[in-house]
Amino acid sequence: MEPFLSLNHISKTFHATRALDDIALAFMPGEVHCLAGQNGCGKSTLIKIISGVYRPDEGAEIRLGGRQYSRLSPAQSVASGIQVIYQDLSLFANLSVWENIAINHYHHGLLVNKKRLRQVAERAMASIHVSLPLEARVGELSIARCQLVAICRALAQDARLIIMDEPTASLTHQEVEGLLHIVRQLREKGICVVFVSHRLEEVMAVSDRISVLKDGQLVGTWPAAEITTRRLGFLMTGREFDYQVRELWQSRQSTPVLEVRKLSRAGEYQEVSLRVEAGEVVSIVGLLGAGRTELCLSLFGMTRPDSGEILINGQPVALRSNRDAIRHGVGYVSEDRMSRGLIMTQSIENNIISTVFGKVTGPGGLISRARSGELVARLVTALSIKTGDVQLPVNTLSGGNAQRVSIARWLAITPKLLILDSPTVGVDIANKAGIYHIISELASHGIAVLMICDEIDEAWYQSHRILVMQQGRITHSFLPDTSTREQIAEVVSG
Repeated sequence: MEPFLSLNHISKTFHATRALDDIALAFMPGEVHCLAGQNGCGKSTLIKIISGVYRPDEGAEIRLGGRQYSRLSPAQSVASGIQVIYQDLSLFANLSVWENIAINHYHHGLLVNKKRLRQVAERAMASIHVSLPLEARVGELSIARCQLVAICRALAQDARLIIMDEPTASLTHQEVEGLLHIVRQLREKGICVVFVSHRLEEVMAVSDRISVLKDGQLVGTWPAAEITTRRLGFLMTGREFDYQVRELWQSRQSTPVLEVRKLSRAGEYQEVSLRVEAGEVVSIVGLLGAGRTELCLSLFGMTRPDSGEILINGQPVALRSNRDAIRHGVGYVSEDRMSRGLIMTQSIENNIISTVFGKVTGPGGLISRARSGELVARLVTALSIKTGDVQLPVNTLSGGNAQRVSIARWLAITPKLLILDSPTVGVDIANKAGIYHIISELASHGIAVLMICDEIDEAWYQSHRILVMQQGRITHSFLPDTSTREQIAEVVSG
């Protein structure tokens, strides 16, 4: 069988940086082909060359649809059946489902034929056996349903190769299973799916072949059946990752850092009680919509509970704002670091000191560059943030390093309690390991850690205790050393 798309001698240089170095790959019809590698390995650059956004260096050979090119334009890429579904999905939140799916068919004729466009959307949905409310605004849909809208939009464009960039990053376990089922359906229709994900278990579950990129070079391509998750991690990083369950937590004091008593907020969570001691890591797992983030926002003073108590070091506190929470030693690393966690266009230094301006100001209330520089340098070193200049904006960093900056800005307040909301979302395997090490270090220094986890494995390996939240309530508690991941997953999925 002939490849749908062949790439040879694909290189790309940005100034003095060689982002891709002589890549050769082939993508077959009706296969799921995973691109694996750490952040910065060249995956995004390669995708942009395939989609026509970037021009490769001289000598590139791209064979597509029986023709050979030295580069593709975006129009040539789309006309040949290549569609990219980026992590942000690029949908129009204010338009309906059918309008989003059929958006590229509006140019036919002077007048909009709504009946015909709805039929385009219906055919695309029927081709993968999904049902979506055609008149619903996309902004009102769940992330999982938005994924389906994006896939149907690609199918409406007669896609023959669909690139999915981190499609499961914001999905629950059940939603991931649903998406992987759709991916298999696309494969059965003869469509090539290029799957990009940091979640290696999903890669192994759905891929036919896996290509590994490292430092801009192709390490190799293997049939998925001939490689293990552990081997794949090593090929991507050159390191072995062997996590161990934490030792059984031994209570060290009678007064916890955080105690929550029957906390409720209408429509979000009910009668929640929990406690976290100094040096303890407690994770909350559950399906999307279980109320985990909503609970944490109240613990950080962003929303107010209707009833119940929050105690810090045994003392009842009223957290009317995040300033109150910070004053009581509570830090919160948001899941959405791009809009809530960090100011992406501001410098690394400014982001880190944004929580502690009082600590770094000198006479006259002006920021002391000496104090600021000393604090930032200490945290950059402690968290192994890879940057050549702390004056660079955060949006120049990889996802893993940006997340470390997000953690650093809260360590600057010397917290008693650190709340981590899905801290490894969109982070590659090596940076995940780095963040896990940071969490362990924080706990070893007596900081209480409350963590929301979307992956059962993450909670099982990284926590002393695991709480399951369902429909706004804490329903189960597990100790990793006396339970299995399968038991926890069964409870979470109901």
